[in-house]
This record gives sequence, structure tokens and C-alpha cells, in this order.
Amino acid sequence: MNIHKICILGSGTLGSRVALQAAISGYQVSVYDIQEKALDFGFKTMKKILHQLEKGQLLKEPQEKILARIYFTTDPKKAIQDADFVNESVTEDVELKKKVWKQISEIAPEKTIFTTNTSYLLPSMFAEESGRPKKFCAFHFHDVFYSRVVDIMPNPETDPALIPILEQLGRSLNQVPVLVKKENPGYIFNTMLLALIGAAGKLLTGEVGSVEDIDRSWMVNFHMPMGPFGILDSIGLDTAWHVTKTRKDSASQAFAALLKEYLDAGKLGEKSGEGFYTYPNPAYKAADFIK
Repeated sequence: MNIHKICILGSGTLGSRVALQAAISGYQVSVYDIQEKALDFGFKTMKKILHQLEKGQLLKEPQEKILARIYFTTDPKKAIQDADFVNESVTEDVELKKKVWKQISEIAPEKTIFTTNTSYLLPSMFAEESGRPKKFCAFHFHDVFYSRVVDIMPNPETDPALIPILEQLGRSLNQVPVLVKKENPGYIFNTMLLALIGAAGKLLTGEVGSVEDIDRSWMVNFHMPMGPFGILDSIGLDTAWHVTKTRKDSASQAFAALLKEYLDAGKLGEKSGEGFYTYPNPAYKAADFIK
């Protein structure tokens, strides 16, 4: 199948990055969200990234030409019109995703491949609502520009013929495709990451170490540019809370309660300007942070 038009559902932090990378890769892109302010956020995110890429001489075309390939809309029918491929990046909530996929299934062209960018939920949880479980698969991006892995995770009904199409698409988007052979919450990397985040959260809520010292320990020992709490800020504390609150062990519940305090204060991480650190110049990036 030849994919020409890509539709992104949700213009949050990750959805915006996926849409931008698709446009950079030469695809026509539509971005759908229910709120104009969310679309504005997505557009500003893209402009910021493009400026950074242009500054690093990583763009092969002018910004204006890339942005001209992207269409923003609050009308789902216009967004999905003639789309070959859809990638959904809405909030990590099963019922919300079911509602979105039921809506999209009723208006999407028959040819359209459906994919979800869910971080920890399983595609089988809402594959039936898509109306085409055989053409439904998880297609999960990480950072897109810095961490270039795209996870391909089929649901039990996914047509195996869809996998090579998605692998080819992933490579065309400058990503490294990783096939997850069977459904697994958190795919491969996020399963490992959750173990790290869970341990960091337990250390913090147990008052074993501060945010800064926990991050310092990780950064120095593994020669990393950020620690677990810096990573959480980049992921988004809202996403982390949605995942953590579903885990029933006492340590996860304690950390989820702490994350909720940050959310209630409007501290969502890097995207809101403040989380465990303050942005755009977080303390962990300072030269003396690990001295």
C-alpha cells in the first residue's frame, strides 16, 4: 500500500512531533483536535522544533514549505478525508480512546490503516471500536527526533500483512521500527523505563533521596544527560500519573498521589514550563549540577 496522507488524532506533545516528522518526510498531514488552543499549542511546538532543526542545519527544505504540508482542524471529517493512515495520540484513557475510535470508524475511508500511539494501554482494548481490528495496530513513537524508535505492536486480530507496511512507513519517517511480537503493556523500552521510574518514585516518596540527588546518581553512573525525574518531565507528568495510578502496589500508589499534587498545581513537566524542574533552563542542564 502506498501511503501519501497521514492523519494525526491529538495535537499534544507527541502528536505534534509525529505530525511534524511526517511533514518533514514529505507526507501530507492533517492534525485533528477538539480544541483550537490544543492546535495552537501543536503549531507552536512545531515552530520551535523547526527553528532548532534549522539552527542545526538539519532541514533540507525551508520551514514554510514543511508547514504548508500540515493542515490543522477541529473537524474530524476534514481531518480523515482521503487519509491513508491514522495515528491516534489522545489521553491515556480507555473509554476516551474507545469513543474516539468509534467516531473515526464511522467516517474514515475503507482504505485507511488505523494505529494508536498509546504508551501503556493495549490495542486490543479498543480494537473492536475501530470497526477494523485486522487493520488496527499500535504504532508507538518515543521522542521522534531524539529517540527514534517506533514500536509496532499488533493486537491478536491484526493482519500480519500490515506489519511490513508499518515497518516501511517507520523507516520513511526516519525511525527505527521495533516489532513487539505480542501485546505487552509498555512495549519493550517503556517496560524497562517503568522499572526505573518506579524505583525513583519509591526513593523519593520514601524520603531516601531528593529529586536532584536521585537524578545525579543516575546521570553520573550511566553518563546520561538527564535522570529519571528529568525524563518524567519530558514525558509529561500527566502521562506518568495516568500510568502510575493503575498500578496497585503501595509504592506506585504513593508516587501517583505525589504526581497528582503536581498536576493539581498545573505542573505537567516541560510542556507547561514546570514539573520537577523549571524550564526552559532546568537545573540538571547546568554545568555544576553533577559537580
